[in-house]
Amino acid sequence: MVRKVFRFLYKSLLWFFAISIGLVIIFKWVPVPATPLMVIRTVQQVANGDDVVWKHDWESIDNISKNLQLAVICAEDQNFLNHHGFDMKAIEKAIQYNKKGKKTRGASTISQQTAKNVFLWPHRSWVRKGLEAYFTFLIELIWSKERIMEVYLNSVEMGNGIYGAEAAAQHWFNRPASSLRLNQATAIAAILPSPLRYRANPATNYIQRRKNWIARQINFFGPLNYD
Repeated sequence: MVRKVFRFLYKSLLWFFAISIGLVIIFKWVPVPATPLMVIRTVQQVANGDDVVWKHDWESIDNISKNLQLAVICAEDQNFLNHHGFDMKAIEKAIQYNKKGKKTRGASTISQQTAKNVFLWPHRSWVRKGLEAYFTFLIELIWSKERIMEVYLNSVEMGNGIYGAEAAAQHWFNRPASSLRLNQATAIAAILPSPLRYRANPATNYIQRRKNWIARQINFFGPLNYD
């Protein structure tokens, strides 16, 4: 009996590794059609009797404004181009901050957020964090930084039923993601911590302050180069 259990667990692990690695390899080139969060939000909308909103239009990173790419990096993960999926300094700062304050601060990188968005569910748990670390390692190993950014910008939630840069640009500013101006890009980046709570347009005083801060960070950051 014990031997059968171990054999089952062993085969299950082999299948998990094979499927997970296969998916990461496939998504290195193939657009991600949907994410678990998109499905969850849709189920929530149906359960609440709300209109179902699911706007998601995949665009190549070449068709996404550099302004938005820079704004997201400067708002979410300024060491994105340098780390290998995990920003240890940011994690240490978050730990120290969380010990002192009542509010908690996260330290997830864009790579970690991409792994979570594409392969996992949104609710926090130790199991999910462990799987998130595993998938983050895989995408950093198999994908380029540019591909990680491309997948992130096409899968991240940017409003109620709004997923990805193209849908967000059309929804908030009625223009394609390729032609977003700097002030529009910073507005979208500013709402990413809580896209269901905040609006990119018109911007509240809080979002305007975040926009101004992100714009200053972009000036310090300089030109974007994935090589």
